[in-house]
Amino acid sequence: MQLALQQALLAATVNEVPVGAVLVSEQNELLAAGHNQPISSHDPTAHAEIMVLREAARNNNNYRLINTTLYVTLEPCVMCVGAMIHARVKRLVYGAVEYKTGAIQSACQLLDETQFNHQIVVESGILETQCAEILSEFFARRRAEKKLLKEKTR
Repeated sequence: MQLALQQALLAATVNEVPVGAVLVSEQNELLAAGHNQPISSHDPTAHAEIMVLREAARNNNNYRLINTTLYVTLEPCVMCVGAMIHARVKRLVYGAVEYKTGAIQSACQLLDETQFNHQIVVESGILETQCAEILSEFFARRRAEKKLLKEKTR
């Protein structure tokens, strides 16, 4: 999760929402690392999880990422959960809860559905405080910047 946190900090430095992810093999080998990039890439699908799954699939010449663990700093959304199911990720470990759009325990619980042909083992709350603080600080800074800009234009 520490590597995912480093990726989240990288995202913040380029004004992306600071979410980071890494994918590791069963032998704990790093397969891919990435962070949110939808703003800079003009791609609504460029979430940290998707970036990591794409890189690992390309590197492995296979879209099936069997026996892997995805570490991500924020509870994944519906799109990312769907991609993990299709990639056959074995295990998901995430830090902070995403109350508005989280698809594991918050807005919906997609992995509780039994009709999917693949089930993912989930562990949540890992380094939750650190993961949540990065996001809180980022959004506080953005609100302060917007407020300052608004005051300057008066």
